[in-house]
Order: sequence, then C-alpha cells, then structure tokens
Amino acid sequence: MQPGESLDLDVTDVAHGGVFVARHEGRVVFVEGAIPGERVRAELTDASKASFWRADIVDVLDASPHRRPHVWAAADVSVAPADRPGGADFGHIDLAEQRALKKRVLDDALVRFGGIAEPVTTISPAGKPGEEAPGALGWRTRVSLHVDDEGRIGPFAARSHRVIETPDLPLATAEIEAVARGLEGFGPGRVDLVQPAEGGVRVIVRPAAPAPTRPDGAQATAEGASGADTRA
Repeated sequence: MQPGESLDLDVTDVAHGGVFVARHEGRVVFVEGAIPGERVRAELTDASKASFWRADIVDVLDASPHRRPHVWAAADVSVAPADRPGGADFGHIDLAEQRALKKRVLDDALVRFGGIAEPVTTISPAGKPGEEAPGALGWRTRVSLHVDDEGRIGPFAARSHRVIETPDLPLATAEIEAVARGLEGFGPGRVDLVQPAEGGVRVIVRPAAPAPTRPDGAQATAEGASGADTRA
C-alpha cells in the first residue's frame, strides 16, 4: 500500500506521542485522532518502514463513548488531515478518558524503561484543588507559532512544516491568544509567545537563518534562529 490509500482499522491502544495503535495484516499502524475501541477509516501517510506505518483518521465508523467534538474546530476529524494544526492530540477525547490514557502511557513507560513492576501514578488537574478551566482549556502559557515564506502565521500541521492559519488557540491562555491574533509582518521563522508568572506576554521572534553557502557557491539547506524578545 502507498501513502494516500485508505484502511479500515480497529484501534486497540494508545502509544507515546499522542497517537493510537491499530494493526493491518499483523503490521502496527499508528493512527492520529482515534480512540482505543473505535473502528475508523484512516489514510496512510507513511508506509516506508517495514515495522510500522502511520495514518490519519478521516472517518469514524464506530465511535467510542469517550469521543467529543474536538475542542479545536480547526483540528476536527471533519477537516482534511493536511489542514489540521498539530498540538492538541487528545482534544477529541473527554477529560476523564484523556487522563486515563495518559496514565496508561506513563505506567507502560515506568514498567518497560524504569523496571517498576507495579507503578502507581496519579494525574490531577493543575491549579487549586477543585479548580479547573471549563473543558481544561486556556492553560498553556507558552506557544510556538511559525511564519512561512508567504507571511502566514500559525502552528504547523501535525508531523509537517506546513503553516496552518487558525482563528483561535483554545489551549493557550486568553492573553496569549489575544496577542497571537494581532501578529503580522514577520519574515520566515518562528514566533514564541510566553506568559511568565509576573504577567504580560513576551513575543520572542526567531528569524530563520539564511542558508549557508557551500564551497561550490550553491545554497545549502539549514535551519537556525536568532531571538529578539519583545513584550506585548
């Protein structure tokens, strides 16, 4: 099979990195945007490795009871995979199940890499006891956005260097989201938005480094950054 072809898959588990596990003819397929227990239709994005493939969900054939509308409309399953921004991998799952799945990943890591036979982990909401933003949104105090050659500003699509312009950043604090809406006029590179505890939002501009010149005079491809820190 080749990238772009579709598979109907039964999703059985969660893996590190915000992806989910299915199998096709014995081969592991890591699927973006699924939930264990679901049957989904997924589009292959990488079939280059013998040990595993990667795929993006394009339709839910048998939904989990834990599925909810994605908290970031731009990343919903109804959007073409190439146009979904990355960074909210579990946004389609209800909160209690998100935490259960993250605990499963952590416990598995402690067993396999830490040699702990019976790990005991807890995952609790941040902040004061009993307090939590509705839907667990608006908590992220650091966001990295990217600027492409056309001046578009936004997150990358998942596992891509393609900039996706979005009208909102639901996981970011309200202050960071407000600053992000006003960003414009930057050259290619990266823009980090950081909200320290003392308040305000720092805008750290990291222009893309010019490609170095090879001995033959041609331009080599390289990435780098020099930062400029301003406050908003």
